[in-house]
Amino acid sequence: MSGAPKNDPVRATLIAILKQLNQAETVHEGALADQSLELPEIERRLSDFWAIDNGSVKVGLALGLLLRNGLVAAAGMPDYSWQRQRAAAQRYLITPEGKKFLVDSIQTAERIR
Repeated sequence: MSGAPKNDPVRATLIAILKQLNQAETVHEGALADQSLELPEIERRLSDFWAIDNGSVKVGLALGLLLRNGLVAAAGMPDYSWQRQRAAAQRYLITPEGKKFLVDSIQTAERIR
């Protein structure tokens, strides 16, 4: 028996957030300031995600859960972002533990797309 049901909105949202943070890190490899995302950026990227769209989960609460469990970390002090063309708010990035959780989750029988 697998641990979580396939339609668990919280687990699916946690994995979706980790995927977005991992993608940001990969796409901006070498540019540390751009390898992290602000909460509004994560919310925007997940706006059409089924668990967010139907109101089952709030991105901020899911991000807080990831932070408390060490799967996501807050980036250093916010500074000016040339890519965003403004002073950046608090940014978040995936940790090595978050990457391991993401890989383990994807490798299970219940693949999240």
